[in-house]
Amino acid sequence: MRLSCGVFGVLLAASSVCFAQSQLVMDRGGATVVLEPYAPNIVRVTLSLLKDQATAAPGYGFVAKPAEAGWTHETSDAGDTYKSSRMTIFLPASHPPQPRPKGYIEGTEKYFSGSTPWAPVQITGADGKSLLDMQGWEMAVPNYKDGNVDLKYDRRPQDPPFYEVGATFASPNDEHYYGLGQNQQGVLDQRGHKVECEADYNAAGGASFCVPFLVTNKGYGVLWDNPSKTTIAPGFNERTQWTSQVGQRVSFFVIAGATTDEIYSGYRLLTGDTPMLPKGAYGFIQCKQRYVTQAEMLAVAKGYRERHLPLDVIVLDWFYYTGMGQMDFIKDRWPDPAEMNRQLHAMHINTMISVWPRFEKGTRYYDMVKEKGWFEHLADGTPTDGLPYDKAGSDIDTTNPEAAKWYWGVVRDQIVSKGFDALWADETEPDLPPNGSYFHIGPGTQYFNVYPLFHTAALYNGLRKDLPEKRALIMSRDAYIGAQHNGTIFWSSDIYPTWDTLRRQIPTGLNVTASGIAYWGNDIGGWQYLPYSHTPLHTPLIDPSDARDNVHHNDDYPELYVRWFEYGAFLPTFRTHGTRTYNEVWTYGKQAEPILSKYLRLRYELMPYIYSLGYGTHESGAPFMRALWMDFGNDPKTANIGDEYMFGPSFLVAPVTEQGQTTKKVYLPAGTAWYSYWTGERFEGGQTIEVSAPIDTLPLFVKAGSIVPLGSVVESTQEKQSIAKVKVYPGANGDFTLYNDDGKTYAYEKGDSEITKIHWDDASGKLSQSGAKAWVGDGVLEVVRGR
Repeated sequence: MRLSCGVFGVLLAASSVCFAQSQLVMDRGGATVVLEPYAPNIVRVTLSLLKDQATAAPGYGFVAKPAEAGWTHETSDAGDTYKSSRMTIFLPASHPPQPRPKGYIEGTEKYFSGSTPWAPVQITGADGKSLLDMQGWEMAVPNYKDGNVDLKYDRRPQDPPFYEVGATFASPNDEHYYGLGQNQQGVLDQRGHKVECEADYNAAGGASFCVPFLVTNKGYGVLWDNPSKTTIAPGFNERTQWTSQVGQRVSFFVIAGATTDEIYSGYRLLTGDTPMLPKGAYGFIQCKQRYVTQAEMLAVAKGYRERHLPLDVIVLDWFYYTGMGQMDFIKDRWPDPAEMNRQLHAMHINTMISVWPRFEKGTRYYDMVKEKGWFEHLADGTPTDGLPYDKAGSDIDTTNPEAAKWYWGVVRDQIVSKGFDALWADETEPDLPPNGSYFHIGPGTQYFNVYPLFHTAALYNGLRKDLPEKRALIMSRDAYIGAQHNGTIFWSSDIYPTWDTLRRQIPTGLNVTASGIAYWGNDIGGWQYLPYSHTPLHTPLIDPSDARDNVHHNDDYPELYVRWFEYGAFLPTFRTHGTRTYNEVWTYGKQAEPILSKYLRLRYELMPYIYSLGYGTHESGAPFMRALWMDFGNDPKTANIGDEYMFGPSFLVAPVTEQGQTTKKVYLPAGTAWYSYWTGERFEGGQTIEVSAPIDTLPLFVKAGSIVPLGSVVESTQEKQSIAKVKVYPGANGDFTLYNDDGKTYAYEKGDSEITKIHWDDASGKLSQSGAKAWVGDGVLEVVRGR
C-alpha cells in the first residue's frame, strides 16, 4: 500500500513512510503514526486510526511552529529511526514473534485483541539511555465494557466521532513524577497516586485544575495534547498510563532536558513565555470576603499607611453589583468607584476587582448574549445553568471570538474605566462544568479543561490592545496549558482554614509550579468560614483573647494565620484572603501583629531578589518556587520531600504546619553547605537537622555561594527602592542576575531595563558587578560568616 502525503508530501522509498512538510508520517497496520520535531530536544508524537487527525496541528494552548533542522530519518527492515543530536526515536516495522507466556490459553486473542494496531514508540537520549518507552496505545469508541457508553449523548451529529484515547509507558522503579496541574491531596511525587486531571471545584482535597504536563527525574517531560478529562496513573504495575475521555488521536510532546530548567525552556517554547507582572503583583495583596463599601476599602488602605506597613494591591471581591452580570456598582455602597481609586492611587495602592463570567436572567445583557448564542449551551441552544440550587445564571462562552471581544469591551467600559488596575477572573473552571454542554469550539466534554485559557486570554488580549501602556494583571482560579502567557496569577481556590489544608498547600503548589505555571499562591488563612469554636490539641502559641471579635472561640486560629502568613511571604504571589470579619495584619491580636508585620516587611526587603526571580522565569520558563528535586536531583532523598522548597536559587523554606510546634526537622540537600538565615549558623548538606522554630520564626536557610540583594525600606513597589545591602553566603562561587525596570509598562519587551550581573569569587572574597550599576562603593556588602 502506498501512503499519500498530499501535494506537499515527499514519498520515501519505503511505501509506508512519507514526509508531509515537517512531519514524518508512517503507517502501522492501518494506524497513522506521526513524528514532528520542534527542536533537537522536542518531538511531538501522534497516533490515530484517522489519518487526517494524526497529521492535524496540535490543540489549544500551543504557539510553537515545527522545526525539523538537525533531524534525520533512516528506514531499515527493523523499522524507522528519527534522530537529532539530543534524541533518537525508533518505531519498529512489525510486531516480532512473542514467546507464549507460561499458562497461556490458546484463542484468547480472538476475543480480546485491543482497540489499536501495535505501534510502540521508543525514545532515547543522546547518551543512548531510555527516556520514554511507549508500549501501547488505545483509541476506542465509547462502549459498555469501559463504562463510558453514555458519552455518545454528549456528541451532536455534526461533531467529530468520540473515542477514548490513551497511551501506556514503561515506568522504571526509580522514576518519579511531578506536575499535572493542581491536585490538593497532599503528595509531591505522583508515583503510585492516580491523578484526575480536570477542573473540579469539589475535588476531595480542594479544587483541582488540569495542566497535563508531567516532569520526571529522568531528564524529560511529557506534555499531553488533549483537553478532555484525563486520568494519569503514574508508576502502577511498572507502567504509567494516560487515558483521556474524548479525542480523535493520541498526541503528546516529549521534551528532553540535561537540566530541569531545560525542560521548562521547552515548555516555554511550546506554550509561550510568562510575562513580567506589574511590580506590585510581587508585593502584598490585601483581600477578604468581602469589603462591603467604598468607605471600608479606603479605611483599610489608610490603616496600612498609618501603620507604615507595606501594601501594593487591595481587592474588591464579588457582590459589589446589583446582579450577576449587571456590571455595575450598588450606588449607596460604592457612590464613586473612580474617586475611590484616585484616593488609593494617591497612596500608591492599586486595586483588583472580581469580574465573573456569569449572567443571570433579567440583567441588562442576558437577553442579548442569549440571542447571539454566546452562552455555554445545551444541544438545543438553551444556555446551561445551575438550577435548581445555583441561581447565578449562565457562563459566557469566551471560546467564541466575538463573545470574548464583547465581554472584554463591557468589562473595559463598565469596570476598568473606573480606574481599577487588575482583574480577578473568578470561576474559570467554568463554574458550570461543560460536560454535556457545548462551546463555540465544540463539545464541552471534549474541550472540558480549556476554558481558563480562553477566558484569561479574552481579558489579557483586551488589556494589551486597549491599555497598551500598562502591564496586565489577571488572577484566575484555574489554569490550562499556555494560560501562564496571559499575564495571569493563579490560586488554589476556596480552601479551608485548617492545619491539614496548610500542610497540603505546600506539595500542591510545588506540583503546580512544576507544571510550568510559575505564579501560584493561596488564600493565606484559608477562604471558608471559621468554625465558631475550635479547641486546639496544644496550648496556642498566640493568645486569641484580644481577637475574639474576629476569630470568636477558634482558639488556635491566630497561630494558624501567623504560620500561614510566614509561608505566604515566600510564595510567588503574597495574598491574604478569607471569610473573616476582619483580615488585616492588626486584626489577629497584639501578639500576632508584630510577627505578621515582620514578614510583611521582609517580603519588601527581598523585593530586588524576588523581582529578579520573575525576570528569570520570564526568560527561561522555569518556576522560582521549586521542589528540592529540581536543583538537587543527584540527592535521592529529595525525590519526595514535599514540606520544603527552594524560593529562587538561594532560599530553602521549611514552613511550620503543626499546631503548637516550636521545632522543625529540616533536610538540607547534599552537595552544598547551608546557613540559617536568622542566626548565620553554617551546616553541611546531606543531613536532617532539628531547628528551633518559635512562633515568630520560619525555618529559613540560604545555600552557600548565594548572593542576596536587599532593598531599602519602602511601603509600596511604586516607591524608588535602592539596594541597601548585598548579603553573600560564602563557601562557593556565586552569580546572581539583578533585574529592574519601570515595573509598570511593557517597555521591558523592547529592552528598556537594567540588568546587573553580580559575581562572588569565593577564593578572593571579592564581589563584582557588571552591566547596569546597581550600587556605588563597597558599603553594601555583607559577608555572612557562619559559626
